[in-house]
Amino acid sequence: MDFPDSIKQQTCRDCLSGASLGFEIRMAFQPIVDWRKKQIISYEALVRGPEGQGAGWVFERINENNRYYFDQACRVKAIETAARLGCDTFLHINFLPNAVYNPETCIKATIEAADMYKFDMTKLIFEVTESEQIIDKDHLQRIFSSYSKRGFKTAIDDYGSGFSRIDWLTDLRPDILKLDMLLIRDIEQCEEKQKVVRDVVKICQLQGSQVLAEGVETQAELDCLLNLGIHLFQGYYLAKPALEELAEVPFDSL
Repeated sequence: MDFPDSIKQQTCRDCLSGASLGFEIRMAFQPIVDWRKKQIISYEALVRGPEGQGAGWVFERINENNRYYFDQACRVKAIETAARLGCDTFLHINFLPNAVYNPETCIKATIEAADMYKFDMTKLIFEVTESEQIIDKDHLQRIFSSYSKRGFKTAIDDYGSGFSRIDWLTDLRPDILKLDMLLIRDIEQCEEKQKVVRDVVKICQLQGSQVLAEGVETQAELDCLLNLGIHLFQGYYLAKPALEELAEVPFDSL
């Protein structure tokens, strides 16, 4: 994927100078659990507006002129807030692949933020967000490869919606594959959904990717997914995202 030199130069200046988006962003955190261990193993950082407005409010204000800085600003804000809250688990950070013109260059601000705020870089997981249509698999593959060489983990979000092609899964080989919540919803009542999940779990086991079910809202969904071989979960049934807080999971009452 190629970007005009003027955009590349402006992007670098923005990252270094802290150019304003025109509005403040904050971060909410939702836990990801390993059910076998009854333990929170990670938090996903979710962008919010200055008064806690949802991601939709934020993305309505993102355009071609501020997309690149927004991607960088989200990474830095996620790391800064997680460090301030004492997060010692893994941290999922969403990124916009179409805002990354060069993986090696665009990761610099992230590394500097982790160093500045004393956050362990080996605990960063970069997750492809659902807010952009990914049209260049080779570009995304280069990003994943670059991040992997630096020791970062990668994840694909919303598999079963935009990322439902098997060839993307096998070519990109993410460390974590997150199943879309529409695939999870009422899965205990749908044999077709169960078959899809079984097939995905088999492929991921063969290539060494972990499967995470997001959007879990009921005990019935969780029980069905456990029977299908999944043990990593995220969703309202466990805990809702909390604005600038690390939400706990009430394992004893689940």
